[in-house]
This record gives sequence, C-alpha cells and structure tokens, in this order.
Amino acid sequence: MNIRRPAVTIGDVAAAAGVSRATVSRVMNGRSTVAAEIAERVREAAESLSYRPSTAARNLALGRTRTVALVMPDVGNPVFQQILHGVMAAADQDGYRVLVADTAEDRSQEAAIALEARLRCDALVLVSPRMPDDDLARLVPDVEPVVVLNRQVPPPVDQDGAAGGGTAAPSLLVDYEDAAVQVIEHLVSLGHRRLVYLAGPTASASDAQRRAGIRRALERHRALDVQEIPAGPDIAAGHAATGAVLAGRATAAVAFNDLVAFGLLAGLNEAGVAVPADISVAGFDDIDLARYATPALTTVAVPQSELGRHAWKELAAVMDDDAQPARSARFTTELEVRASTGPAPVGPERVHATDRAVPAGAAGPNPAGPVEDGRAAPDAALTWEEGPDALVLRGPAGTPLARRETGERIPPVHAPRPYLHPVHTLGGTPLTDSGPVDHRHHYGAGMAVADVNGTSHWGGRTFIEHVGPTLLQNHGRQVARDLRPDGNTLTETVAWLDEHGRQQLVEDRRVTARLLAPSGAADAVPPGWVLDWRSVLHASDGPLEIRSPATNGRPGAGYGGLFWRLPIADETRVLSVAGEGETLAHGSGSPWVAFVQRHGDRPTTLVLVQPGTVRPWFVRSAEYPGACPALAWDAPLLVPDGGMVQVGLVAALFDGELGPAQAAAVAEAVV
Repeated sequence: MNIRRPAVTIGDVAAAAGVSRATVSRVMNGRSTVAAEIAERVREAAESLSYRPSTAARNLALGRTRTVALVMPDVGNPVFQQILHGVMAAADQDGYRVLVADTAEDRSQEAAIALEARLRCDALVLVSPRMPDDDLARLVPDVEPVVVLNRQVPPPVDQDGAAGGGTAAPSLLVDYEDAAVQVIEHLVSLGHRRLVYLAGPTASASDAQRRAGIRRALERHRALDVQEIPAGPDIAAGHAATGAVLAGRATAAVAFNDLVAFGLLAGLNEAGVAVPADISVAGFDDIDLARYATPALTTVAVPQSELGRHAWKELAAVMDDDAQPARSARFTTELEVRASTGPAPVGPERVHATDRAVPAGAAGPNPAGPVEDGRAAPDAALTWEEGPDALVLRGPAGTPLARRETGERIPPVHAPRPYLHPVHTLGGTPLTDSGPVDHRHHYGAGMAVADVNGTSHWGGRTFIEHVGPTLLQNHGRQVARDLRPDGNTLTETVAWLDEHGRQQLVEDRRVTARLLAPSGAADAVPPGWVLDWRSVLHASDGPLEIRSPATNGRPGAGYGGLFWRLPIADETRVLSVAGEGETLAHGSGSPWVAFVQRHGDRPTTLVLVQPGTVRPWFVRSAEYPGACPALAWDAPLLVPDGGMVQVGLVAALFDGELGPAQAAAVAEAVV
C-alpha cells in the first residue's frame, strides 16, 4: 500500500530555516532585500526538504496568471503560425505561456473573442485584426496591455467615442506597400505590362497596403495595366480564381499571399498552363513551403518570427512599467526571386482567349521590323543590350529575340548555368522552353552535360548502371567570370565548378546573331535569323572524362553538350538528311536536324546545324522536343590535362514551315 507523503509547504521551509514565511517568499521570488546569509540558509533548507514553490499560489499573490493571449484571424495560416512561434519562444524565456484564440476571419466576433481572452490572461497580442478602425479604437483601452501586429492602432477614444488623450498601444507593421512595389517592378523588368492582382480579405489592412503599392507602381509606369480579382486568404481562394486569371489575358499574376499563389499554381497546372512560360506568378510572405513549390515561388520575404519576438519585447515592457510609452515599429521586406516568374511571353498565347492569336504570316501589333513583300529590312541591326537583370538580344525595331539568363535562380539540384531563354522567331513565337513540367531541369539553350568527372552539369537524376536514375548530391554549377556584349556578339568566360565548388574546366563562349535574308529561288525560305553558338572547353584544371547515361549503361541516352530545349507544340516533326522522323535523326551523322512545329495556326521551323566535325545527334520529339550534338554518344570523351574540346551549334529560326530541301539549303548557307 502506497502512502502519499504530504507536500512540503512554505511554512516547513520557514521553520527549518528559522525565519518567517514572508522571508522565504522574498527569497523564492528573487528579491534582493534579504541578507545574503539568511537567503543562503533559506535556500539550503528548501533544497534539503525538496521544496518546490507553487507557481499558481505565487501568481495569485501577485495578481498575475503569467499567461498572455494571442488572437489571430486564421490559425492555419503559416505566417500567423510563425508569429506565434516567435511570441512563444520569447515569452518562455520570461516564464510566460501563450494561449491562442482563432477568430476564423469573422470580424463580427473578433472584439468579443479578444475581450474574453484578455480576461483569462495578463496581456494580449492582437494579430492582423479585421475589425473597423472605430471598433479597434474602442477595444484597445479595454484589453490593455496589448500589442497590435499588421495594423496601425487608431488614436485612443474617450467614453463618448471621441478621440481622447493617452497613448496608443504599440503597433508593429510590415511595409506591404513597398513589398507590392518590389513585386511589380520585378515583373515590369521582365517585360510584363498586363497583370492581375488576386486581392485578399476586404477587411485586411495589409491587403489595402498592397493595393496602395500597386497604385504607386501604376503612377510610375503609365503603360501598365493591373486588374484586381477578388480572391481571399487561402489556397482554395487562389484555385477558384484560376478561370478569372486566364480570362483576364494577363501575363503575370500577383497573389495576396503565398497560400493564394499555391492555389493558383495548382489551378494553372490542372489547366495545362505553363508557369512561367505562359504566365508568371508571385506571392507575399515567403512561408517555408514557397521555395518547395513547383515551380519555386517568387515572393516577398516577411520577418515573421522576428515580428513575434518583437511583439513580446514591447508587450513585456508595457506590462512591467505602466508608464512605458508605446513604441511602434515598421519592418521591411525583401523580394525573393525564384522560378515562378520569367520573361513576358511574346507572340500568340496558348493559354488565353483566341482573339489574341495572330494569323499565320502576320507579325502582330509589334512587327519584327520594316517589312516589304515579306522581307526583313536588310539594314536592321541585331544588338545585345543590358537590361535590369539580364542581357537581351534586340532585333529590328527593338523586338526582343533572345534573353540571356545568369542561371542564378536555378535550384542547385538542377545544376545552375547561364542559358538563353526565351529565344523567339522574328514574328515573336518562342522556340525555347524553361523548367517544363516534363523535365524541370531543362533550361532553354545552353551547355548541359550529364557527367564531367562524376559531376552533373545536366541537373536532376544521374543514371547508374544496374540501378537506374538516382538522385545524387553531385550537381555542379557554371559561373560566368567575364561577360562582354559587343553589338550582335556576346562573349563570356564560364567556369565549371563541381559539387564542392572546385573548378573543373573553363569555357570560352561566343554567341553571334545575324539576319538571314529570304531566298528568291523556287524553293524560297521565309525571313529568319541565325544564332551561332561556339564554345571551347579547356581542361585547365586537370584531365576530363565526359560521360553520358549511354556510356554508363543506358543505350541511346547519349545526351550532353549544347542542348536546345523546344516548347511543346500542337504538332512537332523532325527532319534530317535521312528523312522525316525522330528515329532517323537520333544517333545519326546528319549535319543538320530541323524541328517543324505548329503552334495553333502559326507554323515555325528551327534548323540546328553542326559546324565542323559532326557528332551523333541526340534527338527527342515524341516525349518532348529537344536536341544536342552528343559529346559522349557511346564512349567517354577523354580530354588530357591542358587539352580542349570545340563545341558548336548554329540555329536558324523561321516563321513558317520548311521542307527538307529548304532546310538543307539553310544548313549549307549558315555555316
């Protein structure tokens, strides 16, 4: 039979130490008014008796519960969760606990819930309240001490509801107005001019700030058009707005927060709309899941946990000193650019209304340049120009033909590298794709090699014999050391680094563009332009062994080299010297291959030509459209220390369908 020993009381300690109960209480509460000798005697007595002070009794004596309440609109929102974590972590260090109340976005019940929570606790943290200003002004004096987040606290009111004296409660604000400006400026720099904003709850003060930022951007960019679509605060709201976003024919969408952006991404994916190729998407808050979205979400980072920690700091100051003046603070934000935003699409848009489509053979509202009998003006120049965050190849009349991306936004698992995307025909149809659903690690036109001394510069999984495709931590990156645009020629030096950051090789890269005049012969070709890419890989840091999945045991998968990824089209045909079809071109020694595609009612042709020594072609058209001259088709390519490898590809782009004879003539003319 167990007999429970009675709990040791403060009186037992007082008797053992030979002092009063009040003296024991002062020692246990850390008061400095007790002599050091007596305090030590009390602590020794408490330890010998295994005495533990009663927190509840102490709080009753002090008139405190040592708890605070946090009231939020939606406990499921990750932003509010992070604020809560920040408050809890800071409060715990001071011996306080946090109780949580969720108003479920019901502003009619918000004040009542806040009052009830305050009656049970010592103080209140009010997060993003939705109630009107007058109601908030009346509530604050009734629940003090209180700190308000994401809302400017109105001036105090007297009993009659008029503005009165006193000091307002601390307000912690995020500069969402500037955050919205950052997002809009980023999209404008990418060429977007028609945007939609998926608005949040109508009672949200931070939504009003976002709209104020959009108005500021509109004042700066008069040609900008931003439509507002009512949405809400969660994933379901973003998903439900998908139809309205597409109907608006915008090239970019800005969501109230990351959750709304997630819902929109899901809706666009279900509709077969590519992000960012067809439409860019951006959000706010940078919650933890944002960088793991598909594609990774461009968003504005908000210091969520820091907001919570600072809220406790201000609340503790007010609680400990009634005379403490209210201190408000404003927190800045930072744009996090990721893969969900990209250049504005040029030309016909597959995802929007058909009234935007341009008939075959037409140049659209922004023609490629002066046109006379289907001929591009012979003196129109092609020039590489520096933009805010990328180099752009400008064609006749300033039409963008190609964009050089640094690759800094590519996820590490995709082997970051500089690349070209989008690359357009003179009529504005893009003939590259970036981050497509079928192969997220495909990026436009660029140098992508599956295996360099065991390092992947291709991205994604590595093929291992007898195992299959396996995700390894072996992804390298390519970094431009010297970039020199000069008229129609772009030269750069690119360092290839392994997964540990060590340099493996150095590439000298030269990309030149020129117009291709139409032929007057019977087999005439339409106007087009040529992109001539030449690279030299130098084994400057030791010998190189360049391999492919084919050399590692996967027959036919000899990809790796200067790879050109095309977009998915309504129809894709492959031509080569051997005839029509992927199987005839794949692995062949044809000096050229051509992709004839149909995008709605607009046909295009891309002719890829190998200058100099012809390597076997890696070609895909059924699974996805793409091709490259293979550096390691069926055997490793060995480069001795100090040696070099020349790589080249000449691309000719046309608005229109070319036949085999025309493609062959183009191939002969461009090299």
